[in-house]
Amino acid sequence: MSSAFSEFSSSDESASSDAVTEAFFALHHGLPRQGPGSDGTTRRLFRLAGPLPERPRVLDLGCGTGRSALLLAAEAGAHVTCVDLHQPFLDELTAAAARRGLDARVTTVNCSMDRPPFPDHTFDLIWAEGSAYVIGFEAALRGWRRLLAPGGALVVTEPEWSRADPCPAVRAFWDAAYPLRTAAENAALAEAAGHRVVAHLPQPDSDWWAEYYDPLAERIAAADPDRPGMDRALAGAREEIALRREHGHEYRYAAYVLRPRPEKGNTMTSTETPVWSTRAEAPGDAAAVREINLAAFPTPEEAGIVDALRADPGAWLDGLSMVAQAPDGTLAGHALLTRCHVDGHPALALAPVAVLPAHQRRGAGSAVIRAALEAAREAGEHVVLVLGHPEYYPRFGFAPASRWGIRAPFEVPDEAMMALPLDAARPVPGGVIQYPAALGG
Repeated sequence: MSSAFSEFSSSDESASSDAVTEAFFALHHGLPRQGPGSDGTTRRLFRLAGPLPERPRVLDLGCGTGRSALLLAAEAGAHVTCVDLHQPFLDELTAAAARRGLDARVTTVNCSMDRPPFPDHTFDLIWAEGSAYVIGFEAALRGWRRLLAPGGALVVTEPEWSRADPCPAVRAFWDAAYPLRTAAENAALAEAAGHRVVAHLPQPDSDWWAEYYDPLAERIAAADPDRPGMDRALAGAREEIALRREHGHEYRYAAYVLRPRPEKGNTMTSTETPVWSTRAEAPGDAAAVREINLAAFPTPEEAGIVDALRADPGAWLDGLSMVAQAPDGTLAGHALLTRCHVDGHPALALAPVAVLPAHQRRGAGSAVIRAALEAAREAGEHVVLVLGHPEYYPRFGFAPASRWGIRAPFEVPDEAMMALPLDAARPVPGGVIQYPAALGG
């Protein structure tokens, strides 16, 4: 939910404070969401949380009006137990579930997130979008761990700094509302709480605006300023929106996909796998991407291929050159998807994939490949092709391309030429691959 709620709910314990809190809730009733998010992000996080049972048992903590819960129930076939302390939100969720025929898959429970009344090992997936801050990130991760069944996962989003030196005004705002940490600090807390960081996904800026701040701004404009407590609620919401508009590059919401570690050895050491942030290549990243490829391969050929593809308007696709960032913000890995064709039908080629030698075998390559594939799905692409190691790429879902009648334009081992359909509802074209010139086309 909104960062301003933390400030309101922890302020003076008085009738005035109660009025402000009620005014705050009134502002958020009927909004698509009560905090930053999107259906696209929910879907991406659910995929990253897998593998899970076919009909997973999900606990949505701090569910609000249940946008994510309804999506997981409808699209993943999950049974979702939804926890919140604000009964009007739960009532709204119950009504929405009934309208969609999801009554049997959605259960609401009015209780506190810090003391969920469920037996140990009850849930396959614990979900907390924009809510863990209410009891604190570390307390949430430690307290909720016992609820996960063997093989279960925890998905939690958390506001955090996206730069090491935020301006004083931004730091003062967050220090008063909810002190932020960096991604590296949050990852260390997750490890210390007994979890392994499977994925770290900074949420796009659109998650703040399309279904949260823009509708909230409309609600602010129509609000009754004479309602008790509304003046403070409006002032807090306006301040928060203005801060995001001016300084949004300094902080972000990020999602953590976690899995419990074995009971022994729950503290992080220097040899632990770090958390990798992934994003699309930015205009100033070209030189760093070239250095990654130069360092990762024995010859400069792959670096030259990336440069040539970047200069080819028929091959290069904005948003599908992905980089992985180390906890200190430096670039550590790169994966590139470019346009190719199969018998004239559009497809994508994954090549090259590169990781700095110092970060190899620590998850950076897997993180940036998964990010590239997710970006391709979000862009509506259909199929990805890769010529690579047959014992590595199947972990991402790739299978021999010959299964779909797809053939390379040159002689290669059958098991090394692989394909990954991104949309099971669309037929996969068969035929010969036409690569861009830089890839031998």
